[in-house]
Amino acid sequence: MSDRRALKANGRVADLSLKGHLEAERYVAPLTHWVRVPVIPILAEPKGPRDRELAFGEEFEVLEISNGWAFGSAARDGYVGYVQASALSDRARSATHRVISPSYWFAAPDLKCPKPPGLLPIGARLAVGALHRDHCDWGEIAQPSGNADTFAYVPMPTLAPLLPAATDPVEEAERFLGVPYLWGGNSGFGIDCSGLVQAACLACGITCPGDSDQQARTLGTPLAPAADMQRGDLIFWRGHVALVVGDGRILHANAHHMRVAYEDADTAIARIATKEGPITARRRLPS
Repeated sequence: MSDRRALKANGRVADLSLKGHLEAERYVAPLTHWVRVPVIPILAEPKGPRDRELAFGEEFEVLEISNGWAFGSAARDGYVGYVQASALSDRARSATHRVISPSYWFAAPDLKCPKPPGLLPIGARLAVGALHRDHCDWGEIAQPSGNADTFAYVPMPTLAPLLPAATDPVEEAERFLGVPYLWGGNSGFGIDCSGLVQAACLACGITCPGDSDQQARTLGTPLAPAADMQRGDLIFWRGHVALVVGDGRILHANAHHMRVAYEDADTAIARIATKEGPITARRRLPS
C-alpha cells in the first residue's frame, strides 16, 4: 500500500511524474508557492489531523487548489498533504537566510518602531534584500501576512545565511532548547522529535524525511546495537528519536519534559523502555 505522506496524488489530480504509473483524472506539473504566514500546518486532509508544519518562507509544491485548500507537497522533503491556500503566495522569494533564534519583524528598520512587532520562529526562511542600520543591521523582507509589495525589517543578528551549510547537527538542534513540544511541529514556536532532527539535518545540508519512522528507515547509515555512539548519532524507539550529544546525554523534543531538553541517555532509555519499548534502531548521519 502506498504511503500517503509520499504519494503526490489525491484521486482527482496527480503529479505529472506519475502519469502512466497511477490512475488520476488529470496530471499536472507542480507550481511552487511560498508560505507567507509565520507557521502553517500540513494536514492529512482538509480540516483533518495535523501531520507536519511549514514555517514562513518555506516552499510548497501545489498540485491543486480547491475550496480554499492547496494540495501538494513540501519542497524540503516531499511530504504530501493539504495547507490553507490563503497562507501561500505565488510571488517568488528565494530564501537567502534562516532564522536561528526567536525573532520578529517591524514595519520600519527602527528599534523604537511604535507599531507592535510580528513574530518569526526559528526555522523561518527569509529572502533578505537591502540592509538598513539602526543600532544593528536590519534585513528587508516581504512582509509576513501582508501585501506582497510591502516590506518588513528583521534584525540580522537573529539570522544566518543558508550557505555555507552548518556542520554540526547537535549545535543546530541546540538552538531549539526550551522550545515547547508540539506534535507535528517544525518551528521554534513548537517542535516534535522528528521535526528537531529534520531541522538540524537540513541546516547542515543533509536530506531528511519528516517523520521518525521514515528517518529510522532511510536517514544516514545503520549502526550495530553494540556500536559506540558518537556526537550526532540518532537513537530510535517506536515513534521517537533523539540525538546523541556525546557526553552521556541525549537531546530530544519530548512529551515527558514537554519541551526540547537534554536528558541523561541511560535514564531516558530506561524511562522510554517502560512506555514505548526498547531501542529499535541506531543510525549515523553522513559527514
